[in-house]
Amino acid sequence: MALKFGVIVPQGWRMDLVGITDPVEGYETMTRVAREAEELGFDSIWLFDHFHTVPQPTQEPTFECWTSTAALSRDTKRVRIGQMVTCNSYRNPALLAKMASTVDVLSHGRLNFGIGAGWYEHEYNAYGYDFPDGPTRLRQLRDALRIIRAMWTEEEAVVEGKYLHVNGAINQPEGVQKPHIPILIGGAGEKVTLKLVAQYADACNIQHLDNEGLARKFAIIKEHCDNVGRDYNSIWRTVLFNCAIAETDQEALAKSAPYQRNVPADRIRQQALVGTPDAIYKRVQEIEQAGAQELIIFLQDSAQLESLRMFAKACIGK
Repeated sequence: MALKFGVIVPQGWRMDLVGITDPVEGYETMTRVAREAEELGFDSIWLFDHFHTVPQPTQEPTFECWTSTAALSRDTKRVRIGQMVTCNSYRNPALLAKMASTVDVLSHGRLNFGIGAGWYEHEYNAYGYDFPDGPTRLRQLRDALRIIRAMWTEEEAVVEGKYLHVNGAINQPEGVQKPHIPILIGGAGEKVTLKLVAQYADACNIQHLDNEGLARKFAIIKEHCDNVGRDYNSIWRTVLFNCAIAETDQEALAKSAPYQRNVPADRIRQQALVGTPDAIYKRVQEIEQAGAQELIIFLQDSAQLESLRMFAKACIGK
């Protein structure tokens, strides 16, 4: 199997650090999972960019994405580290480009830069960000992508966008990776988001779709690439799935309960990875056949490490 594998590090916002009341122990748990994933052969680790829990805000600790990315870049040695995905609205893009270049140096060139238009309205309102409509957020994302690319490829970036601009911004130290840190755009909107992938991204991320849905999204990216003169195969295709793995199918179904909020019960096996190790391995093969090159999993119980190890034994190195 040529498929690469990544895992979401527990961070708090998906209630994956519940029961750990000491924030220091919470961070050490994140580090423990990241290092275990590295030892087990996972290719990448990922962090969500959220400030509090979903779907309901709670007082559970939720670690900030980019400071955690920087810390984990020093706590690990081999795995790539990315964001699933940075909310464009939360940070000025020139500052974000500078932050990412710094982290790429800290990690010795292991950063994946994930970004998207943003969606969590409650979080915007709670933290005082404006929440414009979807088309506006996508246009703002386009401006940000232009600025970030310019910051990483020009000595003094000059970009005049509709919403955002820079005028002579300098980005030193540069990142380690050449020609620049790979940009991953998350989202599946067929007319705008996937066109932005074709225009600006080195990688895409599609989430929680069945095989037919994945194949459709990848075909649309290829169509956009053809329209802008881009080599479709130059875009790394990643997918994200919730995962509930256990020794018995009954145990796996019970574990999948937190994932069923937005997925009908009769669709859970198509839109998540649920089952025994053998069943998960078969499903992973199908995902690769649908066109994915890297599978990123979220395990609600990754902090306990057992499921992480079970998945690795079932799928990595096969």
